[in-house]
Amino acid sequence: MKKIFPLLLILAASCKQKDYNADLLIKNALVYTVNNHFSTADAFVVSSGKIVAVGRGDTLEQKYSARQVIDAGGKPIYPGFIDAHTHFFHYGLGLQEVKLNKTKSWRDVIDSVNAYARKNSEGWIIGNGWDQNKWKVKQFPNKAKLDSMFPVRPVMLNRIDGHAIIVNQAALNIAGIKPGQTIAGGRIETIKGKLTGILIDNAQGLIRRKIPLPTDQMTESALLDAQGNCFAVGLTTVDDCGLPYTMVGTIAELQHKGALKMRMYVMLSDNADNYAYLFKRGVYKTPRLNVRAFKVYADGALGSRGACLLKPYSDQKNWSGFLLSSQQHFEDVAKKLADKGFQMCTHAIGDSANRVILKVYASVLKGKNDRRWRIEHAQVLSPDDIKYFGEYNIIPSVQPTHATSDMYWAGTRLGSKRLKSAYAYKQLLEQNGWIPLGTDFPVENINPMYTFYAAVERKDFKGYPEDGFQSENALTREEALMGMTIWAAKANFEEKEKGSIEPGKYADFVILDKDIMKIDGSELPKVKVLKTFINGEKVYERK
Repeated sequence: MKKIFPLLLILAASCKQKDYNADLLIKNALVYTVNNHFSTADAFVVSSGKIVAVGRGDTLEQKYSARQVIDAGGKPIYPGFIDAHTHFFHYGLGLQEVKLNKTKSWRDVIDSVNAYARKNSEGWIIGNGWDQNKWKVKQFPNKAKLDSMFPVRPVMLNRIDGHAIIVNQAALNIAGIKPGQTIAGGRIETIKGKLTGILIDNAQGLIRRKIPLPTDQMTESALLDAQGNCFAVGLTTVDDCGLPYTMVGTIAELQHKGALKMRMYVMLSDNADNYAYLFKRGVYKTPRLNVRAFKVYADGALGSRGACLLKPYSDQKNWSGFLLSSQQHFEDVAKKLADKGFQMCTHAIGDSANRVILKVYASVLKGKNDRRWRIEHAQVLSPDDIKYFGEYNIIPSVQPTHATSDMYWAGTRLGSKRLKSAYAYKQLLEQNGWIPLGTDFPVENINPMYTFYAAVERKDFKGYPEDGFQSENALTREEALMGMTIWAAKANFEEKEKGSIEPGKYADFVILDKDIMKIDGSELPKVKVLKTFINGEKVYERK
């Protein structure tokens, strides 16, 4: 009996073991695969971070034995949302600074800055998000109050679009800025010969280069705080537009350690050091990081009247904005990137800026191609220029919430005739048959549900306007979902690895509380993310 007993224990233990051939089975779900047929399923299987099968739950349960089984309770599941245009790192930095996006007046801004200064007594005071277009008094503010409150401590407050700042005299002194000083591609505002503290576009650099770089701890906190907020709204990939090459190693290290799980598509900024780095190294590609693009700026923003227009602003005669660099610079960059095989992504807001960049692209691309060069925003276009997108396979990378944020005042800037070919997302989609969508956060809210709502409804959260803002350019729900998933992946050369729930792709997906393909349009902004998964790993669960 003594010899038989150990044998019985071994047999009993082996009976308890189970042969698993998968890590995760999701069942009893409404799965929007966003495949070529836009088909739905009720289950899928994940193994080693990738989807291995999609189909009927009863069939998959017979074939696969998974270590974890999740019953979705009939909830809808979508591919992980991809934001095709963000400032992810700077959004994270903003979480450490003064938040001004909800201010309704210059007085609110001052109060917010003062409250921050009481709790943070050293160093520069930096704030983000003010927008005079949302105030009763819509003119740019003046630095006088900042000067009286902070005569020695420097202050820099970023306008919501990142194309204008207001600073106090202490900051101007540090930068050595004087009345009457000029700078190409920028504006130093004066009234009656006195500095107001407003610096637009390239003029901001005079101040920004004087601000100490964030510490390693601040950088890590910024990335991880941004990640947490993005996971909570269902984002699994973000395109970070315009970083220095020095951030690549920082991001890669945090991802390697497992702290930064967010997938990132990084565009390096338009400067010599960044070109030298990537030209020497080549495309930097890991499962979570892709660096193969450069972000170039053609002009500024419409809200700060830095967008470059073909004709003067309707609300400021004799002023048409300006290009941030010479046309020769854009031509040189385009030729250089084409020769080296990298992607060019150019910020262009005004119709003049768009025309310049479209023609520069056309001269290099020379017809149909698969380089996937992008115009970021493509916001105001001459009707005569829209054809360039289709003829040269140029990608319009747009942000639907820009339309619903700007609609209250864009007509004042542009006039009714020019407005008709602005925010023309449907027309742009028709050029190539696809269009990536993003937010430009922190300019807009990070929530992809707001992107979806703005794209299909073209309304604000109060349902205004009743028929939608220029509703002829609304997208269908299928188009909007593809713009936030597979088309955004395609804009990043990543459509074979993400953007849909299909075998062989990363298991990045989100579970929502309501089906955005079927609910009433007014309910879309209220939809909540229940769970977010990257590589089959749950990275967020709503409490």
